Amino acid sequence: MTLPRTIYKAHATGNDFITYIDRSGDREPGADEVRRICDRHFGIGGDGVIRLAHPRDVSDLSEAQVAECEAGGAQWFMDYRNADGSLAEMCGNGTRAITLLAQRAGLAAPAGGEPFVLGTRAGVKTLTSLGNLEPYGRDVFQVSLGQWSRGDIDAYTVTIPGTPGQAKGTFVDMGNPHVVSVLEDGEATLPAVEELDLVTKPVVEPALESDQNAEFVRVESRDEAANHGKATMRVNERGCGETLSCGTGLCATAITLRAKTGVDHWDIRVRGGLLRVDVSDDDVRLTGSATIVAKVELLDR
Repeated sequence: MTLPRTIYKAHATGNDFITYIDRSGDREPGADEVRRICDRHFGIGGDGVIRLAHPRDVSDLSEAQVAECEAGGAQWFMDYRNADGSLAEMCGNGTRAITLLAQRAGLAAPAGGEPFVLGTRAGVKTLTSLGNLEPYGRDVFQVSLGQWSRGDIDAYTVTIPGTPGQAKGTFVDMGNPHVVSVLEDGEATLPAVEELDLVTKPVVEPALESDQNAEFVRVESRDEAANHGKATMRVNERGCGETLSCGTGLCATAITLRAKTGVDHWDIRVRGGLLRVDVSDDDVRLTGSATIVAKVELLDR
């Protein structure tokens, strides 16, 4: 077994992970190990596994990716794998969870200190520790996710097998692919956000070249004068099904809402809590809490 004996269960607004720090670089997990440990009945349970390692100790990275981390000042890399064992380019909630673990280990500065620079498969990200911040909770971090891109508004049709109706979706690239459907828009005929069956994987047409995350959103309110809005979102994440929160999905949602409304700043409620997303032309910033749930000693080795 490659996983270390001691691991940590963490979550960021309900998006939960098995996390650990691999200082020596010899604890890279295999796909079977990830599937077993993330199993909610036979393992610890989680939406994925996050190993914090030095960039040169992550076997799938190219020399160009390692050089990008080094040039960006990232001494540590978020090696994230989905619960099905597949590699993931990015996880916005995961960046906060692993940075909290790094902070507890003395690798990242406390609130008010220097930002933590973190390598990911979607580029170098910067996280700022804000401490306890209402209404977002305890151990709040803001992560700058950098450049994003968006396709044409409502260019896709989204359905859920076994659920009547459909909605239009907008493609957003956050380093990983998303299709966002705003349910009260236009000709959307899917049920309300709370009534959706997101255990079943949504179908996006025309099909994308790679599998995508699918977000479903309802706008609660917006104030153009204050440049602020509120929304509710649910998500089906590729590789793990419905999750209580999805950081890059929240960002993709705010980008889509900005395109539709002109509002830049959003408080978005997911099943795991409340987060803030601030969008500009060349950056998107995600603010939310993180929690270390438990220190776990693995016995079956």
